[in-house]
Amino acid sequence: MKILIINGPNLNMLGIREPEVYGRETYADLCRYIREKAAALGAEAEIFQSNSEGEIVTRIQQALGTADAIVINPAAYTHTSIAILDALKAVSLPAAEVHLSDVTKREEFRKVSYAGMACRHHFIGLGFEGYFRAMEALAADLQSDGK
Repeated sequence: MKILIINGPNLNMLGIREPEVYGRETYADLCRYIREKAAALGAEAEIFQSNSEGEIVTRIQQALGTADAIVINPAAYTHTSIAILDALKAVSLPAAEVHLSDVTKREEFRKVSYAGMACRHHFIGLGFEGYFRAMEALAADLQSDGK
């Protein structure tokens, strides 16, 4: 089972950007955590991060035929990108949305998630654990779908 993990803009700045919101752990720490948890599930995690909306759309499209599922933290593009929503819908892979912080308790504009409209599961405000829970849920989905 191969799970594509997509991280959007500014996640590469973890540990530096707003540590009171996102904590002091770094992006390298997050990647290490994801790989360890994927291995524990018997899955392979491919991790991709971009600050560019177009690169994220392209990577989602490239997942068709190469990945079994997608975990996506579109970051700021969550609230603005219909292009990411359309790409997720186009590939029709099981997907889960993750946000490190609880976006429902932040600014009003963060309460709309376009990308989330194409996701089966949503893990909000759980920090790094949200990625594990997303992979776990998608692995269960793939098993029940017979893949």
